[in-house]
Amino acid sequence: MNVQGPHTRPRTMRRHPEVTGIFTMDPVHSAIGFSARHAMVSHVRGRFTRFEGLLKLDGSNPARSEAYVSVQTDSIDTGIQERDAHLRGPDFLDSAVFPLMAFRSTGVVVLGDGTFRLDGRLRIKDLELPLVLDAVYGGNGVDASGEHRVGFHASATLRRSDWGLTWNTALDTGGVLISDKVTLALDVSAVRIDQALAA
Repeated sequence: MNVQGPHTRPRTMRRHPEVTGIFTMDPVHSAIGFSARHAMVSHVRGRFTRFEGLLKLDGSNPARSEAYVSVQTDSIDTGIQERDAHLRGPDFLDSAVFPLMAFRSTGVVVLGDGTFRLDGRLRIKDLELPLVLDAVYGGNGVDASGEHRVGFHASATLRRSDWGLTWNTALDTGGVLISDKVTLALDVSAVRIDQALAA
């Protein structure tokens, strides 16, 4: 989630020591969502309601920064119980066997103007594959409780079949019920828990 308000710093991570440190995602003010085309005519949107994330940020050299996010797969929520139960089942996430999916960064490329590319690996079920996130730095500031926050938005598009999530149903009118392509969106508000950055 982008940090807004009079105490917000400029939207750049260039040489900002106040951005350096260890930050933990605030689940109350962050969101992990997704969307997929449904029945060839519309999009179904959903979210995960339970997750954790840790950011190791270097404001002087953003390329040294790292990110880790884990998501409880049984927290998937599309607003329809029957559909959510199917998504938690073995046709999709198989939450009973694989309760977590996780992303870990492997590199950061600064693109300029507050944007960057976050290279990493996403594990779904028992398969870990590369994933690239397009990210935007939202700013940093001190909230009403005196906590130092930093904000980001990130997005990516993946093919669920790459991770073995191949279930589908053919439509009488042609095409399939659910697209293979899934778009992820993360709005992150993170609180600094340690100003020191390990070498």
